[in-house]
Parts: sequence; structure tokens; C-alpha cells
Amino acid sequence: MKVHFIIHETYEGPGAFLNWVNKHAYSVSYTKIYLHEVLPNDVKSIDLLIVLGGPQCPATTAKECHYFNAENEIMFIRDCIAAGKAVVGICLGAQLIGEALGADFEQSPHKEVGYFPIALTEDGRQADNMSHFDAVELVGHWHNDMPGLTPTSKVLAMSEGCPRQIVEYSKLVYGFQCHLEFTTESLTDLIEVSADEFVEIEQHNFIQAPEKILIQNTLSMNALLVEFMDKLMLSYKDRV
Repeated sequence: MKVHFIIHETYEGPGAFLNWVNKHAYSVSYTKIYLHEVLPNDVKSIDLLIVLGGPQCPATTAKECHYFNAENEIMFIRDCIAAGKAVVGICLGAQLIGEALGADFEQSPHKEVGYFPIALTEDGRQADNMSHFDAVELVGHWHNDMPGLTPTSKVLAMSEGCPRQIVEYSKLVYGFQCHLEFTTESLTDLIEVSADEFVEIEQHNFIQAPEKILIQNTLSMNALLVEFMDKLMLSYKDRV
């Protein structure tokens, strides 16, 4: 299996996804957007595309972030989906998947930063690849927006602060607004560059203090992600 990551910032890396990749000894490649690296010329050599998060949104312009080109990424994601590849987007990545499928991202009802519960919807409870999730799970969050929905997409999980936490666009394409890939190590740099997120924290219901975020044990949610990815790859292999 060949896994390709799109990484937007040094401080929003693959986290627990790398544990999963290493577990299976999958081949890995990267496009590091912050280094002005270009996307692959074609999608033939990719089995799974993972688009990670970042402080940008699909509407971010070149003037606002000179190394981020949303339209290029959207077209590349669209090509991967059309070619029958497995595609997973996290946070910004989930929003870009929605855009690639014609569904505009939206602002979430609440900003969420920290660890808060998500609850499976009826579609989530019926989804085979979510069967290892409990009805309510504590997971990571770091967002202000949420992915758009297509007429055929299914919301598999939601939270009190955001109604679109895990979205199934197809049996091979998923958007995670939440962050099951977070580890304590991966969050240290993100917290360091995000001091503004914690200003006037008492005015927000879904923003936790950095010290509370850093003591959270992530092993349980990381395990949820690993099993989800295993099931996704089984679905992919059945279709190729």
C-alpha cells in the first residue's frame, strides 16, 4: 500500500497515522505544502491520500498564505476520488474533500480546542467501520469550521459544539473534523504557535487550557483511528 500525506504546517503532522503506517510497513510519501512542495503529477502511485489540517480554510487566499493553494489541492483530491483511491481528510483536509465534491465548508457553531466527546449518529451506529466506537468517545479538536455535506454524504458522529465531526462521503472517502491522530508529542508545537487560541478562554465553552490538553491520554482515540484505517484499507482492497 502506498500512502501519501499532504502536510500544511510543521506543527500539524501525521501523529498517530504514522504509527498505523509503520505497523503495516506501508510505503509513504509526502507533499509538505509549507515548503512549497508540489503535489504528485498523477494519482496512479497512490492507494490512500491523507490530507491533514492547518490554520487555513478552503477560502484562504495566496495573499493570506503564500504557500497554500486551495484550488490545486481540491483538484488533486477530486482526481484521487475519481480514480477510486481511498481519501481521508482531517480538519482542513475534511473541508477540502467537501469542496472537491461540490459541498462548501461552513463555520462551525462553536470553536473547539481540546478534548471533548463526540456521539455517534444513527448512521454512525449502523456503519461497519465504526462498530468499534462506543456511542460516545472522547477525542481531540482544534477547529473553527466544518466540512460541507453532499446530498449523499452521511454524518457518522457529531459533538455538542459541532454537528459534523465524522462525515462519510463514500465507502472510501471520509472527513474527520475531529483529531483522532493527536498525540501529546504532536500537540506541543501546535500549542506553542497558537497562543491566540487561549485568549479570553473563559468566554468559550469548548476551549481548554493548554495544561489540560497536554495531560490527556490519547492512546484510546489513537487506537480508534488505527482500527478505522484498517477497516478502510480492507474496503479499498475489496474494490481494486
